[in-house]
Amino acid sequence: MKALRIALIVLRIGLGGLFVYAGIQKFIPKPPRPQTEASVEVPPHVAKIKAYIGGLKQTDYFWPMLGVAEIVGGILLLSQFLALLGAVILVPVTLNIFLFHAFLEPHDTGELIMTALYLLGNLAVIAWYYPRLKPIFLNFKTIY
Repeated sequence: MKALRIALIVLRIGLGGLFVYAGIQKFIPKPPRPQTEASVEVPPHVAKIKAYIGGLKQTDYFWPMLGVAEIVGGILLLSQFLALLGAVILVPVTLNIFLFHAFLEPHDTGELIMTALYLLGNLAVIAWYYPRLKPIFLNFKTIY
């Protein structure tokens, strides 16, 4: 049991640090890439990825909002008492990251496995704290 608690702490610190770092990266401007020749054919999956990420950035709100969600969720995962809230906040983020790689980069097995581990790690944190969540979803007395 003690080993599971230590593993959970390591998992929370790892995921929390990863998402804080990823969220901060969303606010750091990247230098523009040099234009390539128009005759170079872009693979179809790369064109879909560029269109997807480009669309998220062009809304002018979603990319920063995603960064804030990652930072807040990561900080909450790093905290002692609010890790469950951080894991719940990050479920849609980790699910979307996994599905992004599953549908747009299915040939990159390493990335797919890594993002599946992020999702499974996040779900493991929620499963550990499930007894705290159970009354929220299964307390029918508050409904009637």
